[in-house]
Amino acid sequence: MKFPLAYDATTSREDFVRLLRLATGGEEFHEIDGRFCGHGWFVRLTPIPPLEIGLVRLERHRVEIEFDGLDEAAQDAFMRRFTRYYQRGGG
Repeated sequence: MKFPLAYDATTSREDFVRLLRLATGGEEFHEIDGRFCGHGWFVRLTPIPPLEIGLVRLERHRVEIEFDGLDEAAQDAFMRRFTRYYQRGGG
């Protein structure tokens, strides 16, 4: 299955980081130079302009995912789990 490795997410940095351990299967990770680094994967979270609907203002980030040393099956398994934790409202 082909997953996007970069997308815009309406989420706060705090929420994203809180869910990251679950989304990666409980794996340990470290933040280095603005990237979250785990075993064979890297996620960069970059703030982008907020979504504004009337008086509602929602924080947004660009999420970019990279892999290093994981085969295609491992990448697919990572992305299936990752997207399940960050998918909201069915899409």
